[in-house]
Amino acid sequence: MAENANITTLTDDNFEEEVLNADQPVLVDFWATWCGPCRQIAPIVEELADEFEDEAKVGKVDVDENPQTAQEYGVRSIPTLLFFKDGEQQEQVVGAAGKQPLKENLETLVGQPA
Repeated sequence: MAENANITTLTDDNFEEEVLNADQPVLVDFWATWCGPCRQIAPIVEELADEFEDEAKVGKVDVDENPQTAQEYGVRSIPTLLFFKDGEQQEQVVGAAGKQPLKENLETLVGQPA
């Protein structure tokens, strides 16, 4: 994964603090290094992290290194993108989605028109 200052590395240990207790909406990308579709959407996730830098948090969970969190949220296929607001999961997108549906979900959560 390319380093992007606007993307938080999420783990089983910091998920509650970084996502559930976040003071802004959070997009969580569940991924793995061996996953082709995950690599395919990585640039989209990075673009969204940059575009929503001041309005939302974007984080990535490596499912191989953090199986507890993936299991807790029923992640069976990757990539899976979960959208959280106020500690609650609001939306889920499974598979290599395009930028527009992901952006619309984030815009809804931050209160912008979709």
